[in-house]
Amino acid sequence: MKKLIAAALLVSVGLPISSYGQSPMKIGTVDMNRAFKEYGKTKEAESKINDAKNAAKKEYDERAESYKKALDEINKLNQQLEAPALSADAKSAKAKERDEKIATIKNMEREINEFRQTRERQLQEQALRMREGIVKEITEIVMDKVKANNLDLVFDKSGMSLNGVPLLMYSRDTVEFTNDIVTALNKPGRATDAPVPASPASSAAASASPTKPTPKP
Repeated sequence: MKKLIAAALLVSVGLPISSYGQSPMKIGTVDMNRAFKEYGKTKEAESKINDAKNAAKKEYDERAESYKKALDEINKLNQQLEAPALSADAKSAKAKERDEKIATIKNMEREINEFRQTRERQLQEQALRMREGIVKEITEIVMDKVKANNLDLVFDKSGMSLNGVPLLMYSRDTVEFTNDIVTALNKPGRATDAPVPASPASSAAASASPTKPTPKP
């Protein structure tokens, strides 16, 4: 979820150029990273993503366990085929059974790989949709503040440059309004866009799952 909360925006509102010569430019600053983290819906979104991830990991572990059992059965058949007392007919039957299980386990491996890749992609897409929705809400609150105070520019004080230094080196406390944004976002009964969607099993990811088994029967 680090990507989910690493939001850094630069909101600029330009008035007609002629107005700049008539009155001082009004500038505000907001810590978008803090607003993102302290918004209740962000925590809800993180919880939904974690639930989806845990559900996917559980399904992955079940598949991996079935895979391990099938691999053990193949190894046992290989051991039995090495028995000198095994008749030719019995050896042929066991070899056929082993080959069938090898074909089955190869399909299981393919399905496990596809499952993990699909879940990772779905979780990334789900997290991105949630992030975009939350950023949109925060931006709308910022714009309400811009209009109410007739601001000309608003800088995100949490933004970093390509050199890893803050984009905004200094600002007076009087122009900082993050507290107002956080309060407005978490105001009880505030009308918002669609609520954070539930996390269906198909939106989970197995990114935290153990490394996929790689059998060599």
